[in-house]
Amino acid sequence: MFLTPEIIAIYILDIIFLVFATFAFFISIKIVKNWDINSTSQNQYGLEKKAVLVATIIKYIFTLKLPLFIFFVFVADKISDVITGAMCAAGVVNSVSFGLSLFIFKILNLYVFGFWIALHVKDMAHEKLKFTKLKFSIFIVAYVLLVIEILYEISFFNSLDVDKIVSCCGTLFSAASASTLSFIFEIPNQVTIAMFYINFILLVVIGLLKKEIPFLIINILFLLVSIISLILFFGTYIYELPTHHCPFCFLQKEYHYIGYLLYITLFIGTFSAINGSILYMLKASKNKSFYKTSLIFNTIYMLIVTAYPILYYVKNGVWL
Repeated sequence: MFLTPEIIAIYILDIIFLVFATFAFFISIKIVKNWDINSTSQNQYGLEKKAVLVATIIKYIFTLKLPLFIFFVFVADKISDVITGAMCAAGVVNSVSFGLSLFIFKILNLYVFGFWIALHVKDMAHEKLKFTKLKFSIFIVAYVLLVIEILYEISFFNSLDVDKIVSCCGTLFSAASASTLSFIFEIPNQVTIAMFYINFILLVVIGLLKKEIPFLIINILFLLVSIISLILFFGTYIYELPTHHCPFCFLQKEYHYIGYLLYITLFIGTFSAINGSILYMLKASKNKSFYKTSLIFNTIYMLIVTAYPILYYVKNGVWL
């Protein structure tokens, strides 16, 4: 077992979340089974009071889980200094067999937890609490995801071994056969760049046309293509090194923490589209401002990553 103050803080928060979320889980089952907003019974009155309490608990757990993902990455990056061979969070994550699965799982949960918060806000704004049953049904599923994430996270930190020599990010994110992501390096740079900008253009066009389902799908694709293109192409210009493809190192001070800005803008842009489209299709919201929010943040992301190759060419007169 490897402990630091940051890891201990994560353990404490995970235990607190697990206790309160479990309480909310059992109450949620009762609400889903017995909720009837048209009833005037004592049981319904009791459920309404419990629903407010439980929803508040869930809201704060899920709200805190969003910044805690950034904290998890920060902690992994910080402890890379004591893991032999690790240069950044990538080496730490990969030092445990299920580390990459945990990381991807955490990203997926961000979208689920964020959607629940947005649905809760819409439900509380509705005079008849129209989406109460739905949001607690979703929480029952989200609770299972939360428990899996917490158990995985605790197991991950327990499995860290400071004496184990791990592969650095240069090996992990390369065409080497030992690399988990070696298959994506078979994609030519020209194809990667074309995919990224074509996807962005389609995103803008569909956004201006305001078509919910296509906008949701194109944003999911944009998220995937953006991460792939960042690893294969744009990231090399951030490092100014054609062989460095790590999507974690630019979270560090040497690169002005630009990675945090990139990932936060990409998350807000894609989440706004996915969340807003689903809420609109559920008729939980008539507001289409999510199109504007998504387009603004996705455009900011596109402009930032585009600036690096252009500035490099202006400064050096050649491409990497």
